[in-house]
Amino acid sequence: MKRPGPLLTLLAGLVLGLFLLTLDATTGTKPASSPYEERSPTPAPARSAASPAPSPTPSPSRLPAADADYAGRTDDDAASIAVSVRDGKAIAYFCDGRTKESWLKGDVGADGTLRLTGKNGAKLDGTLEDGKVIDGTVDVGGGHHAFTADRAKKPSGLWRATATVRSAKIDGGWIVLRDGSQVGIVTRDGEPSPAPRIDPRTGVVTVDGQQLTARPATP
Repeated sequence: MKRPGPLLTLLAGLVLGLFLLTLDATTGTKPASSPYEERSPTPAPARSAASPAPSPTPSPSRLPAADADYAGRTDDDAASIAVSVRDGKAIAYFCDGRTKESWLKGDVGADGTLRLTGKNGAKLDGTLEDGKVIDGTVDVGGGHHAFTADRAKKPSGLWRATATVRSAKIDGGWIVLRDGSQVGIVTRDGEPSPAPRIDPRTGVVTVDGQQLTARPATP
């Protein structure tokens, strides 16, 4: 019997190759991805909105001194004192009702401190507490006095009258206290003497036979 020749062997190889090619197409093997293949960017995680930092609480500004009048006595009961405060300014009057007096003026600090000065080295140092009372010291004519002046209610407070009577220059100061008592001095051409009483409702006062009108004294 004659053996198959080379042609038969070649034919068998061709059939095997076709079989393998058909198998590869059926299984659908996926080629490897190219390292340069464009990829969809991964979305960044949503950032939570940061709460704004709380604003620092401003320190409360100090309130200005209350505009009012204050009147009282020195602790040694030697004299009276009245203070009038307006718009951060102050005027004060120290009076013993006989011959010693002094007008003082100055500023009121934002913390309620008073530093007032007058003639001949007179000075007043005080503190306004809660708009109700002034505690302090006053130096006048070589004397040093502690004092307390409470907030005054009309007609109590500080009064002043200036005029010319019989060619004399008149300057009068009065302190009306809460109990209705009055302390005052009238100077005639610089000479002090006890002042006559004023009408606290109207301020009317008679000096040397002439009627004058005292008015509330303010800075």
